[in-house]
Amino acid sequence: MSGLELAEYGVREIRFGRETRYDSAVLEVDAEGLAALAEQDPRVRSARFDVVCPGEKARVTGIRDVVEPRIKTAGSGQVFPGILGPVAPVGSGRTHRLSGMALATAVAYEGTVRTGTTSQRSAILDMWGPGADMTPFASLVNLVMTLDLAEGLPAYEAHQAIQRAQFGVALKVAETTTGLPPDDMEVFDPDSRGGDLPRAVVIIGCFTEAEHKPSNVSYYGLHVQETLSTVIHPNELIDGAIAPGTIRTVSYHPITWNWQNQPLVLALLRDKRFRCAGVILERIGFETSREKEIAARNAVGLAASLGADAALITRTGSGNAFIEVMLTVKGCEEQGIKTVLVTYEYGGKDGTEAPLLYYEKAADAAISTGNRDVEVELPAADRVVGAYETLQLINYPGAPYVDAHEPLLLEARDVIAGGIDIWGARDRLCRPY
Repeated sequence: MSGLELAEYGVREIRFGRETRYDSAVLEVDAEGLAALAEQDPRVRSARFDVVCPGEKARVTGIRDVVEPRIKTAGSGQVFPGILGPVAPVGSGRTHRLSGMALATAVAYEGTVRTGTTSQRSAILDMWGPGADMTPFASLVNLVMTLDLAEGLPAYEAHQAIQRAQFGVALKVAETTTGLPPDDMEVFDPDSRGGDLPRAVVIIGCFTEAEHKPSNVSYYGLHVQETLSTVIHPNELIDGAIAPGTIRTVSYHPITWNWQNQPLVLALLRDKRFRCAGVILERIGFETSREKEIAARNAVGLAASLGADAALITRTGSGNAFIEVMLTVKGCEEQGIKTVLVTYEYGGKDGTEAPLLYYEKAADAAISTGNRDVEVELPAADRVVGAYETLQLINYPGAPYVDAHEPLLLEARDVIAGGIDIWGARDRLCRPY
């Protein structure tokens, strides 16, 4: 695969107008035209748009996904292959990105499964205050698209409608940069790196459940479920070959923006001391010890076949799927592949509880990205946009509803879009322990 040019077009302001166009860091949006585009899917009854800015006392509710608008202007395929268009290889040529902004999609959807790991969940985003300090999305100018879906859609139909509408709108917005000179240009070409450099891989444990669609991860639109590990080219992430489910949006499941800007992959691509030999998607969440051991051994075998000298190992999801992650660390170390584990902790509200579910002695180099369980108090909002005026902060039948404008007490960061820094994207001060 040849290299990928990533051209950057910064956005500092979004305003509504008669056409959708980009000029000198200002994105003008034709809300009616974009709504008509989203409403081409008969499952979308209506779409409306709002803009929220950093520092504004605004709260967005019902968030299902966040995406950075991008478009391919050269090379094969198009962004979000297999979802917006045909399955064509991506990761080379030229891609434009609108930085400094994001498209956040909000939807009121309850679904038929109301409890457990497959029940629907949505997220909130505060653009100011303590909630904003926990997420990268509060530092962006957000174009919020709120969709009203047809009643009675099963989860997979709702997911498809949400994903196709938001990716279509994001692509249309990114089209405004075609033919314009970029603010900056970055080239990613790991295959051109010298053969004498140490080879490093990123192994991402992807929590999925075999019996349910949509899963939390798809590759070219194919949902990763009960499968063994898959090797992908790092540039494919930049072009949107990996996309998440949109029905269960909690912070330990990365959303589209996180995959587009995967920090460990980008760090390796930029670090001239290494050659990024590939990204391994390891399906985690198997139910028996034997299955977990097989999954880990398979991922380790792929890393070895890529000639990896080192591996950054991380995960999505929660629960006992972390066992596969630790077994993968152990297996890599046994193969002579030096590993660094990157993970969030549990830790309890005061940080004194056991931070991880399972341990292996081989995991002697680890980076904590923070405690998931910290209690959060959010102040009252001046403005609420998105899908919900009232919120059910604890997701079970009969749980009380609260006014979305009022102060909120969150038992953990899960409900904040981007509230858990699962992959270490944000700068933190760490100390050895």
